[in-house]
Amino acid sequence: MQTVTYHRQKVYDPVLRVIHLWNGLAIVFLMVTIWLSELFEKGVGEETLWHVHIYVGYALVVGIVSRLVWGVVGPKHARLSDMWHPAVWWNAVRHFNLQAKPRFGHNTLASGAYIAVYLMLVVMAVTGLGLAAVEHGMGPFNTWFGDAPWLKDLFEEPHELIYYALMGFVLVHIAALIWHENKDKTPLAQSMVTGYQYEVEENHSTSIYTPEGESNA
Repeated sequence: MQTVTYHRQKVYDPVLRVIHLWNGLAIVFLMVTIWLSELFEKGVGEETLWHVHIYVGYALVVGIVSRLVWGVVGPKHARLSDMWHPAVWWNAVRHFNLQAKPRFGHNTLASGAYIAVYLMLVVMAVTGLGLAAVEHGMGPFNTWFGDAPWLKDLFEEPHELIYYALMGFVLVHIAALIWHENKDKTPLAQSMVTGYQYEVEENHSTSIYTPEGESNA
């Protein structure tokens, strides 16, 4: 009978996991405030929700900056270099090969999407701060853009476009985690909770995991 042995390794540090949770919650709350504002259009509730949206946006800016800083000074698997695999991406494009070699750390193919998402988040943060200044007279950009309502369209169009792109990414991200867990029989989602990643080895013994890559004879 073919069974599976899991080897595990501590990959993601607590700081990275907290930042990941912080940014994830901020993005979800930003989306929720937008959905709710449509239910309270042209009223006091809408204005309140937009102020909440702006403050949650500030929290996301803090999270983005923290992730970028930790990506430079953090441990090995938290660093941006752990997500930088241009040769793998080029090979995937040339040969249409979407099979990533298993490794501890960020998936070599998915990491390209993660980098793209963080670039979008940076643009979203900048345009969001611009809109906060233009429409509500709030935020660090108010000094420069508070009296320039003509800049609204310049900030609003990319901000909304990235918002829809992020909604798509969240759905694809969740679906991919579920699909990989069912296909590869490997627990993935818990890695940002416990910090452990699991590697699968097929064999003919009892299903079990071995910590830190130790054998289980």
